[in-house]
Amino acid sequence: MSQGQPRRPPPDGSGARPVMYGDVFDVSGELAGQPVAPRDAAKLQSAEEAVLGEAQKGGPAAAMQSAAAINARAGHVGRAQVTGAIADEGVAVAETELPGRRVVTESVAGQVVARLATPPRVVATQPSGALDKDAVTIGRALESVAAATAAAAGKPVDQSDAAAIQAAEMLATGRTVTVPGGVAAAAQAAADHNAAPAARDEDRIKLRDVLTGARGKLPADKAATREDAERVASAEVRNRPDMATTPGGVADAVTAAARLNQERPTRSF
Repeated sequence: MSQGQPRRPPPDGSGARPVMYGDVFDVSGELAGQPVAPRDAAKLQSAEEAVLGEAQKGGPAAAMQSAAAINARAGHVGRAQVTGAIADEGVAVAETELPGRRVVTESVAGQVVARLATPPRVVATQPSGALDKDAVTIGRALESVAAATAAAAGKPVDQSDAAAIQAAEMLATGRTVTVPGGVAAAAQAAADHNAAPAARDEDRIKLRDVLTGARGKLPADKAATREDAERVASAEVRNRPDMATTPGGVADAVTAAARLNQERPTRSF
Protein backbone atom coordinates (compact mmCIF):
# COMPACT_ATOMS: atom_id res chain seq x y z
CA MET A 1 0.00 0.00 0.00
CA SER A 2 1.40 3.38 -0.95
CA GLN A 3 1.79 6.17 1.53
CA GLY A 4 0.33 9.54 0.64
CA GLN A 5 2.09 12.62 -0.58
CA PRO A 6 4.05 14.84 1.81
CA ARG A 7 1.87 17.37 3.56
CA ARG A 8 2.23 20.97 2.48
CA PRO A 9 4.28 22.95 5.04
CA PRO A 10 2.10 25.41 6.98
CA PRO A 11 2.26 29.08 5.96
CA ASP A 12 5.21 31.01 7.38
CA GLY A 13 2.92 33.49 9.13
CA SER A 14 4.64 35.13 12.09
CA GLY A 15 7.32 32.47 12.20
CA ALA A 16 6.56 31.93 15.89
CA ARG A 17 6.86 28.16 15.53
CA PRO A 18 9.20 26.19 13.28
CA VAL A 19 7.88 23.70 10.74
CA MET A 20 8.27 20.29 12.38
CA TYR A 21 8.61 16.91 10.71
CA GLY A 22 5.16 16.07 12.02
CA ASP A 23 3.79 19.01 9.99
CA VAL A 24 5.26 17.63 6.78
CA PHE A 25 5.08 13.84 7.12
CA ASP A 26 3.05 11.21 8.96
CA VAL A 27 5.80 10.42 11.47
CA SER A 28 5.80 9.85 15.22
CA GLY A 29 8.03 9.96 18.27
CA GLU A 30 10.91 12.36 18.71
CA LEU A 31 11.22 13.03 14.98
CA ALA A 32 7.70 14.47 14.74
CA GLY A 33 8.62 17.32 17.10
CA GLN A 34 11.93 18.26 15.49
CA PRO A 35 12.30 21.16 13.03
CA VAL A 36 13.20 20.42 9.43
CA ALA A 37 16.73 21.67 8.73
CA PRO A 38 18.41 22.57 5.40
CA ARG A 39 21.03 19.83 5.45
CA ASP A 40 18.32 17.24 6.16
CA ALA A 41 16.69 18.17 2.86
CA ALA A 42 20.03 18.17 1.05
CA LYS A 43 20.78 14.65 2.29
CA LEU A 44 17.48 13.25 1.03
CA GLN A 45 17.81 15.08 -2.28
CA SER A 46 21.25 13.53 -2.77
CA ALA A 47 19.82 10.10 -1.97
CA GLU A 48 17.00 10.56 -4.51
CA GLU A 49 19.50 11.60 -7.17
CA ALA A 50 21.81 8.67 -6.41
CA VAL A 51 19.08 6.01 -6.52
CA LEU A 52 16.51 7.46 -8.92
CA GLY A 53 18.73 9.55 -11.17
CA GLU A 54 17.06 12.82 -10.21
CA ALA A 55 15.29 14.55 -7.33
CA GLN A 56 11.55 13.88 -7.40
CA LYS A 57 9.39 16.89 -8.21
CA GLY A 58 6.87 17.31 -5.42
CA GLY A 59 8.52 14.47 -3.51
CA PRO A 60 9.74 14.22 0.09
CA ALA A 61 13.03 16.04 -0.51
CA ALA A 62 11.20 18.93 -2.18
CA ALA A 63 8.77 19.14 0.75
CA MET A 64 11.68 19.16 3.20
CA GLN A 65 13.43 21.90 1.22
CA SER A 66 10.34 24.09 1.41
CA ALA A 67 9.95 23.53 5.15
CA ALA A 68 13.67 24.05 5.83
CA ALA A 69 13.67 27.32 3.87
CA ILE A 70 10.80 28.62 6.04
CA ASN A 71 12.63 27.62 9.20
CA ALA A 72 15.91 29.17 8.07
CA ARG A 73 14.28 32.47 7.08
CA ALA A 74 12.61 32.67 10.49
CA GLY A 75 15.88 31.91 12.25
CA HIS A 76 14.69 28.65 13.79
CA VAL A 77 17.52 26.65 12.24
CA GLY A 78 20.94 27.42 10.82
CA ARG A 79 21.55 27.01 7.11
CA ALA A 80 24.16 24.33 7.78
CA GLN A 81 22.15 22.61 10.51
CA VAL A 82 21.29 18.90 10.58
CA THR A 83 18.48 17.59 12.77
CA GLY A 84 19.73 15.27 15.49
CA ALA A 85 17.67 12.27 14.41
CA ILE A 86 18.93 12.64 10.83
CA ALA A 87 22.53 12.89 11.98
CA ASP A 88 22.07 9.71 14.05
CA GLU A 89 19.99 7.55 11.69
CA GLY A 90 20.31 9.23 8.29
CA VAL A 91 17.96 9.05 5.31
CA ALA A 92 17.32 6.29 2.78
CA VAL A 93 15.81 5.82 -0.67
CA ALA A 94 15.18 2.24 -1.79
CA GLU A 95 13.90 0.98 -5.13
CA THR A 96 12.27 -2.46 -5.37
CA GLU A 97 11.16 -4.21 -8.55
CA LEU A 98 8.00 -6.27 -8.05
CA PRO A 99 5.90 -8.12 -10.64
CA GLY A 100 4.25 -5.36 -12.66
CA ARG A 101 5.33 -2.57 -10.31
CA ARG A 102 8.36 -0.57 -9.22
CA VAL A 103 8.13 0.59 -5.60
CA VAL A 104 10.23 3.47 -4.29
CA THR A 105 10.39 3.88 -0.52
CA GLU A 106 11.89 6.96 1.15
CA SER A 107 12.76 7.04 4.85
CA VAL A 108 13.92 9.71 7.27
CA ALA A 109 15.54 8.70 10.57
CA GLY A 110 14.21 5.17 10.10
CA GLN A 111 10.59 6.19 9.47
CA VAL A 112 8.97 5.79 6.05
CA VAL A 113 7.82 9.16 4.77
CA ALA A 114 6.75 8.16 1.24
CA ARG A 115 6.15 5.04 -0.79
CA LEU A 116 5.15 5.30 -4.42
CA ALA A 117 4.39 2.64 -7.00
CA THR A 118 4.92 3.06 -10.73
CA PRO A 119 5.22 0.69 -13.69
CA PRO A 120 8.59 -1.11 -13.90
CA ARG A 121 11.44 0.74 -15.57
CA VAL A 122 11.80 0.26 -19.29
CA VAL A 123 15.30 -1.00 -20.00
CA ALA A 124 16.78 0.90 -22.93
CA THR A 125 18.33 -1.65 -25.30
CA GLN A 126 18.75 0.84 -28.13
CA PRO A 127 18.89 4.66 -28.41
CA SER A 128 15.52 6.40 -28.60
CA GLY A 129 16.41 7.77 -32.02
CA ALA A 130 16.96 4.26 -33.35
CA LEU A 131 13.41 3.07 -32.78
CA ASP A 132 11.69 1.39 -35.70
CA LYS A 133 9.36 3.56 -37.79
CA ASP A 134 6.52 1.19 -36.87
CA ALA A 135 7.10 1.71 -33.14
CA VAL A 136 4.10 2.35 -30.88
CA THR A 137 3.47 6.07 -30.52
CA ILE A 138 2.29 7.98 -27.48
CA GLY A 139 -0.98 8.71 -29.27
CA ARG A 140 -1.60 5.00 -29.85
CA ALA A 141 -0.80 4.33 -26.21
CA LEU A 142 -3.44 6.86 -25.13
CA GLU A 143 -6.01 5.30 -27.45
CA SER A 144 -5.24 1.86 -26.03
CA VAL A 145 -6.57 3.02 -22.65
CA ALA A 146 -9.90 3.96 -24.23
CA ALA A 147 -10.11 0.67 -26.14
CA ALA A 148 -9.24 -1.54 -23.19
CA THR A 149 -11.85 -3.56 -21.34
CA ALA A 150 -10.05 -2.86 -18.06
CA ALA A 151 -11.72 -0.78 -15.38
CA ALA A 152 -9.40 2.15 -16.16
CA ALA A 153 -11.29 2.93 -19.38
CA GLY A 154 -14.46 3.59 -17.38
CA LYS A 155 -12.70 5.55 -14.66
CA PRO A 156 -13.88 9.15 -14.23
CA VAL A 157 -11.10 11.53 -15.24
CA ASP A 158 -9.40 13.17 -12.25
CA GLN A 159 -6.48 15.55 -11.82
CA SER A 160 -3.90 12.73 -11.89
CA ASP A 161 -5.24 11.56 -15.26
CA ALA A 162 -5.26 15.12 -16.60
CA ALA A 163 -1.65 15.66 -15.49
CA ALA A 164 -0.51 12.40 -17.10
CA ILE A 165 -2.34 13.18 -20.35
CA GLN A 166 -0.89 16.69 -20.42
CA ALA A 167 2.62 15.28 -19.98
CA ALA A 168 1.98 12.72 -22.72
CA GLU A 169 0.67 15.37 -25.12
CA MET A 170 3.66 17.65 -24.54
CA LEU A 171 6.07 14.77 -25.08
CA ALA A 172 4.28 13.65 -28.25
CA THR A 173 4.13 17.13 -29.77
CA GLY A 174 7.36 18.60 -28.43
CA ARG A 175 5.43 21.63 -27.18
CA THR A 176 5.66 23.17 -23.73
CA VAL A 177 2.05 24.35 -23.64
CA THR A 178 -1.28 22.58 -23.91
CA VAL A 179 -2.70 22.34 -27.42
CA PRO A 180 -5.96 24.35 -27.69
CA GLY A 181 -8.77 21.89 -28.27
CA GLY A 182 -6.37 18.99 -27.81
CA VAL A 183 -6.56 15.85 -25.72
CA ALA A 184 -4.90 17.46 -22.68
CA ALA A 185 -7.33 20.38 -22.72
CA ALA A 186 -10.23 17.92 -22.91
CA ALA A 187 -8.80 15.92 -20.01
CA GLN A 188 -8.43 19.00 -17.81
CA ALA A 189 -11.97 20.14 -18.62
CA ALA A 190 -13.23 16.65 -17.76
CA ALA A 191 -11.32 16.60 -14.45
CA ASP A 192 -12.73 20.01 -13.51
CA HIS A 193 -16.25 18.90 -14.44
CA ASN A 194 -15.96 15.67 -12.47
CA ALA A 195 -14.66 17.51 -9.39
CA ALA A 196 -17.76 19.68 -9.16
CA PRO A 197 -19.79 18.77 -6.06
CA ALA A 198 -23.00 18.65 -8.10
CA ALA A 199 -21.65 16.17 -10.65
CA ARG A 200 -23.57 12.89 -10.58
CA ASP A 201 -21.73 9.59 -11.08
CA GLU A 202 -23.54 8.87 -14.33
CA ASP A 203 -22.60 12.30 -15.68
CA ARG A 204 -18.90 12.09 -14.92
CA ILE A 205 -16.63 12.06 -17.97
CA LYS A 206 -14.63 8.85 -18.30
CA LEU A 207 -11.13 8.21 -19.63
CA ARG A 208 -12.56 6.45 -22.68
CA ASP A 209 -14.58 9.59 -23.50
CA VAL A 210 -11.42 11.71 -23.56
CA LEU A 211 -8.92 9.29 -25.10
CA THR A 212 -10.97 7.78 -27.92
CA GLY A 213 -9.42 9.09 -31.14
CA ALA A 214 -6.55 10.70 -29.23
CA ARG A 215 -4.21 10.59 -32.24
CA GLY A 216 -6.59 12.80 -34.18
CA LYS A 217 -6.33 15.44 -31.47
CA LEU A 218 -2.53 15.51 -31.52
CA PRO A 219 -0.89 17.85 -34.07
CA ALA A 220 2.21 15.63 -33.85
CA ASP A 221 3.10 12.24 -32.41
CA LYS A 222 6.21 10.23 -31.63
CA ALA A 223 7.33 6.77 -30.61
CA ALA A 224 7.08 6.20 -26.86
CA THR A 225 10.46 5.91 -25.12
CA ARG A 226 11.69 5.00 -21.66
CA GLU A 227 12.13 8.68 -20.83
CA ASP A 228 8.55 9.44 -21.93
CA ALA A 229 7.20 6.62 -19.76
CA GLU A 230 9.02 7.86 -16.68
CA ARG A 231 7.87 11.47 -17.13
CA VAL A 232 4.23 10.46 -17.64
CA ALA A 233 4.33 8.17 -14.59
CA SER A 234 5.90 10.94 -12.50
CA ALA A 235 3.15 13.37 -13.51
CA GLU A 236 0.44 10.85 -12.64
CA VAL A 237 1.71 9.79 -9.21
CA ARG A 238 2.41 13.38 -8.08
CA ASN A 239 -1.31 14.05 -8.33
CA ARG A 240 -2.57 10.92 -6.59
CA PRO A 241 -2.95 10.73 -2.79
CA ASP A 242 -1.65 7.14 -2.76
CA MET A 243 1.27 8.01 -5.08
CA ALA A 244 0.57 4.99 -7.28
CA THR A 245 -0.28 4.85 -10.96
CA THR A 246 -3.73 3.67 -12.03
CA PRO A 247 -3.60 0.02 -13.19
CA GLY A 248 -4.27 0.05 -16.91
CA GLY A 249 -4.26 3.85 -16.94
CA VAL A 250 -2.29 6.45 -18.87
CA ALA A 251 1.13 5.85 -17.28
CA ASP A 252 0.78 2.08 -17.60
CA ALA A 253 -0.16 2.43 -21.28
CA VAL A 254 2.79 4.66 -22.18
CA THR A 255 5.13 2.37 -20.23
CA ALA A 256 3.79 -0.67 -22.08
CA ALA A 257 4.28 1.13 -25.41
CA ALA A 258 7.87 2.06 -24.50
CA ARG A 259 8.61 -1.52 -23.47
CA LEU A 260 7.21 -2.90 -26.74
CA ASN A 261 9.34 -0.43 -28.67
CA GLN A 262 12.48 -1.52 -26.86
CA GLU A 263 11.69 -5.20 -27.38
CA ARG A 264 10.91 -4.74 -31.08
CA PRO A 265 13.75 -6.01 -33.30
CA THR A 266 15.59 -3.20 -35.11
CA ARG A 267 15.26 -3.46 -38.86
CA SER A 268 18.36 -3.80 -41.01
CA PHE A 269 18.58 -1.83 -44.24
